[in-house]
Amino acid sequence: MSIILGINAYHGDASACLLRDGKLVAAAEEERFRRIKHWAGFPSKAIRYCLEEAGINLKDVDHVAVNRDPKANIWKKIGFTLKKRPELKLVLDRLRNAKEWATIEEELGQAFPGEPFHGKLHHIEHHLSHLASAFLVSPYKRATVISVDGFGDFASAAWGIGTDNEIAIDNKVYFPHSLGIFYQALTQYLGFPHYGDEYKIMGLAPYGAPKFMDEMQKIVHLQPDGTFRLDLSFFRHQREKVDYEWQGGAPKVGRLFSPELETLLGPARQKGDPLTQRHKDIARSVQAMYEEAFFHLLNRLYEHHGLDSLCLAGGCAMNSVANGKILLRSPFKKIYIQSAAGDAGGAIGAAFVIWQRMGRKRDFVMNHAYWGTHFDNAYIQELLAERADELQDARCTIQVIANEDRLCNKTAYAISMGKVIGWFQGRMEWGPRALGNRSILCDPRRADMKDILNLKIKRRESFRPFAPSILREHVADWFEIDDDVPFMMKVFQIRREKRRDIPAVTHVDGSGRLQTVYQYTNPRYYKLIDAFRQMTGVPIVLNTSFNENEPIVCSPQEALDCFLRTKMDILVLEDVFIKRNG
Repeated sequence: MSIILGINAYHGDASACLLRDGKLVAAAEEERFRRIKHWAGFPSKAIRYCLEEAGINLKDVDHVAVNRDPKANIWKKIGFTLKKRPELKLVLDRLRNAKEWATIEEELGQAFPGEPFHGKLHHIEHHLSHLASAFLVSPYKRATVISVDGFGDFASAAWGIGTDNEIAIDNKVYFPHSLGIFYQALTQYLGFPHYGDEYKIMGLAPYGAPKFMDEMQKIVHLQPDGTFRLDLSFFRHQREKVDYEWQGGAPKVGRLFSPELETLLGPARQKGDPLTQRHKDIARSVQAMYEEAFFHLLNRLYEHHGLDSLCLAGGCAMNSVANGKILLRSPFKKIYIQSAAGDAGGAIGAAFVIWQRMGRKRDFVMNHAYWGTHFDNAYIQELLAERADELQDARCTIQVIANEDRLCNKTAYAISMGKVIGWFQGRMEWGPRALGNRSILCDPRRADMKDILNLKIKRRESFRPFAPSILREHVADWFEIDDDVPFMMKVFQIRREKRRDIPAVTHVDGSGRLQTVYQYTNPRYYKLIDAFRQMTGVPIVLNTSFNENEPIVCSPQEALDCFLRTKMDILVLEDVFIKRNG
């Protein structure tokens, strides 16, 4: 038996996973346990969960694979330093960052005292880890593989061919040029400074027009070989020390754009400033520029390789708007993007690289995202008994419904009556999307449901859409493209004649970021949506993450806390149906 522990550490979305004989057993992000979004540092709690799920101790682990190699691209690093002579602070900061990665064994010793690690430690280059995290768990035997990111191991993108167990990297884009940095810098410019705020620009973009494309094309220059380069005068990261905080908390990134960007586009939006039409037009232009560069690369690679299958990874692979256009704007016919395409997913990629290097065959496909924590009904009953007074004060009634058909029918009826449901079942999702196990569910037919949700729970920007979960066999009836989207990684246009039927999940441009739901990967969630379909004729529910300005809930305690402090109507914890009265 071979046990491989994969780790993403000292970066945003720290995470861990565990393979047993080449099959994934567990995977989780550290943020779910620490309760701090995008938590960065050493993922000791996620590692502990993975070991417990596998029923082993650290001493049983044969290999630890980390998704970064400080020695990778070393000559590129030296060449850049000698040629560009960046600030001394920038050089020293990168040296300190590299040193942290040499302490993995020490961190394991501190996190697991008395449990010595006797296996081998492996550093796997960042983008190889990304590429492996997509291709080596995909259903394809041969595919074009692409990683597009901010930066990792001195590169921002890499691509090549995956064949059976092997990944051959053709080329990379190196520091300081990066589509991820372009998008992040413009996200900051538009007044969204937090790590991971790029998705807000995707939500804002449809409210604008691409009126700033001339300016964007001055920032990003497309090259004849399909690559891209930045006009570095608009950025700081290549010459100054930009503050990065990756240790033990929420990641923080200093300002990436230079004063020249404000000369080009006008003053940056400050905290508290209103969102004007100009900001919306810039957001649309940023997204359009990203797509122009993205498809420029994709189409060149298709010309070069001629393969119909594509595997995507890296932080930019989370751009679901661009992903939803791949079938329309490129010749690729099949796309695989795993549920944690960003840096968290590098843990899985690093682990599978080691499995591949051991000469083992691929016999695992990640066709669902349910690799996290789970709790049985006895645990939940004990929790409810401990908190009986709180539930009584909140005027809640509690009903145990062991019959799954009855439970799903009762929940579906509540959804159809406009109730807001907290739905907690099975194993927690791997990746940033709630996919039906840690979800808040509502009726997509109600035009006012978006406002109700924001008033009762989410309190987020009004321009951000909510997503539809749809039974897989009904996609063609409701969307203009019929495709598999198990991980909510693509945005498609909703059929024009159907948009009025599901206004709560139809964005301003007529699109929806869908999740296709399958009976064989999530039978209870499928049954719930099918019950709603039989009642209403609509095979869709509104699905958003089970949280309130925090990481998605991990445990029943957190689900109950969220339910009690918000105005959620009903909480379903496995077989327990909790209803707030009055």
